[in-house]
Amino acid sequence: MDDGSRKRIAEIESLMLGGDFWADKEKAQSTLRELSELKAKASEIDKYEKGNAIMTIFSGAGGDDAEDFTGMLLSMYERYATKKGWSTEYISRSENNHGGYRNVTIEIVGKGAYGILKNESGVHRLVRISPFNAKKLRQTSFSLVEVVPKFEKMNSIEIPPEDIRIEFSKSGGPGGQNVNKRETAVRLVHLPTKIAVHADTERSQAQNRERAMGILKARIYKLREDERKAKESGVYISKTTDVEWGNQIRSYVLHPYKMVKDHRTNVEVSNIDQVLDGELDAFIGAERLL
Repeated sequence: MDDGSRKRIAEIESLMLGGDFWADKEKAQSTLRELSELKAKASEIDKYEKGNAIMTIFSGAGGDDAEDFTGMLLSMYERYATKKGWSTEYISRSENNHGGYRNVTIEIVGKGAYGILKNESGVHRLVRISPFNAKKLRQTSFSLVEVVPKFEKMNSIEIPPEDIRIEFSKSGGPGGQNVNKRETAVRLVHLPTKIAVHADTERSQAQNRERAMGILKARIYKLREDERKAKESGVYISKTTDVEWGNQIRSYVLHPYKMVKDHRTNVEVSNIDQVLDGELDAFIGAERLL
C-alpha cells in the first residue's frame, strides 16, 4: 500500500472517532465506502506483494555481449531464488547460438517473491573485456529487467478483445531451431500500450495463451500503478525505457576494476563474483527502503 492510501485510511478512521461523524449520514456512508475501497485495494496489493513474480530480461545495446549479459543476469536471479528456497519455471526464451538470450521470461515461485524482487526492475549495465571481440577491447552492454506480480485473479483487469492482437508460432529452441512442429507458442500484443508478451513452454496453445494473458494483465496492472503513483507525486513517467546508457539502475564493472554499484541507493560491493552467484541481499535490502 502506498503512503497516500495509508494516510487517507488513518484520516478516515480518526474522523470516525469523532462524535459528529454521523451528523451527516449521507456523507458518513460515502466516507465509509471510500474506506472500504481503500482497504480492499490495500488487501489486493498485499496479496500480490506476498505472491510469485514474473521476471522478463531483455537484451539492449551491446549485441552479443548484451545477450550474454542477459544470460548472466538470469543465472544470478536463479541462484538468488535457490538461496531463498524458491523455484523458477521458464515461460518463454529466445536464445542465440552462444548461450545468451535475446529475451527470457521466468516465473519465480516463492512466498513474497514479487514484493522482494519488484525493485530489481530497470536497466542493468555491464562493463568488461568482451569475450566476443578479437582485439580484447572493453565493451559496455545493457539489459532490461522487468518484474511484475503473478496474477491469480484473471478477472481483476478486463481487456476488450479488440485491444489484443494474437500471433501463433512454433516453439523454438536455441538459435531458433524448431523443436515443436505445431504452432503452440503464443504472442499477445496490447494495441493501446504496445505491450507484447510471449509464452512458449507449455505443451498446448491454450495453455500458452492463458499464461501469456496472465502476464499481459500483470504488465498492464503495473503500468497503471506506476502511472497512478507518478500522478500523485507530480512526476512524469515515460511509457518506454531505452535499454542503453543513462538509464541504468545498477552497474556491474569487471574491468578496469571490479565493483557492482546500485545508482539509486549508492550501495557498492567489490566482490562481483558473489553478486553474480546470487548474493543480492545488500542491494535488495536497501531497495526496500526506497
